[in-house]
Amino acid sequence: MSTTERLDWTDRVLELEVGPVAHGGHCVARHEGRVVFVRHALPGERVIAVVVEDGGGGFCRADAVSVREAAPQRVPAPCAWARAGGCGGCDFQHADPALQRALKGEVLAEQLRRLAGIERAVEVEELPGGALGWRHRVRLAVDAQGRPGLRAHRSHDVLPIADCPIAPAGALPPVLEHRFDPGGEVEVAVDAAGAVHVGAEIGAGGPVVQRAAGREWRLTPGVFWQVHPALPDALAAVVAEWADAPAGGTAWDLYGGVGLFAAVLAAQVGRDGAVTVVESSRQAVADGRAALADLPQVDWRPGRVEQVLGGLTARPDVVVADPPRRGLGRALVEALCAREPDRVVHVACDPAALARDVALFADRGYRLDGLRAFDAFPMTHHFESVALLGRA
Repeated sequence: MSTTERLDWTDRVLELEVGPVAHGGHCVARHEGRVVFVRHALPGERVIAVVVEDGGGGFCRADAVSVREAAPQRVPAPCAWARAGGCGGCDFQHADPALQRALKGEVLAEQLRRLAGIERAVEVEELPGGALGWRHRVRLAVDAQGRPGLRAHRSHDVLPIADCPIAPAGALPPVLEHRFDPGGEVEVAVDAAGAVHVGAEIGAGGPVVQRAAGREWRLTPGVFWQVHPALPDALAAVVAEWADAPAGGTAWDLYGGVGLFAAVLAAQVGRDGAVTVVESSRQAVADGRAALADLPQVDWRPGRVEQVLGGLTARPDVVVADPPRRGLGRALVEALCAREPDRVVHVACDPAALARDVALFADRGYRLDGLRAFDAFPMTHHFESVALLGRA
């Protein structure tokens, strides 16, 4: 038997002592010298788990199927699909919401310690609305028979759900009764006016009304807006506090979307200042221009940040950046630091990417002056973080 064959534990049943939480919605256990990433478990538990994925090497993945010794904060999952072999959307339905937030804080603290050399306790803050019914935008997958549903964990299989408890009550069942083009996707969005929008592509249906930072946006269906209705105002408040753009100053809003942060920055710099928004989605730019038409100090630059940045000549007093999950990366961090902004407000949805970027900024003379995190995705391992980076 080869080494590779010996290491293939797929379908093997293991009894595990569960260790700390790790980034990605699982906990870490060890068995016979190997790391086992276990879903549906909590730190300190003893579980029976089945190995579901093993590529050989030093680790494999498993699902807990039985709990021998439960953690005190374990609770019954509110959804029948939140189990081994079930939906890939929720990771922590079996944990009390307060424990979910504590685990997420541990993840960010560990990423900062390991990747940036920063020791810092992290509190993940609760948002209004509770742990269920918060997800106001859901993307459904469509199976080969045209039935919409949600994908299984780490799989393209589509589960034939009847509802989803983290979506607003009543929003999904009527959509799930319909049939759509096989193999596609359908977005369901509930806007600030309570209207349910169903579309298979950008531009389908009427405008999606959203409100935040004291303004209203009328968005084209499919254009990005945060899925938690309380998060835009929470982020806008942090940006308003930390950006502190001077009157008449210059601010950049990178990956600016429809201009949520640009609206905040424009109020700070005033009519004599300048806010430059860089956004690659031309439909988002069009919607943002319409929403902020009363703010002539906002200049929209459609295009990828990597391509547009070189053409921006003024030195920014402050930069707000909300990059995709991969973060800014070395090239962009170096380009931004070369412009010497006084402050950078970094919004991130991935703790590892944020920690890597914080380390890159530190190498260029910027310190971590502030850090906040929000539980914008209850029941999942995801959360949103904001870092304030100032020149040392």
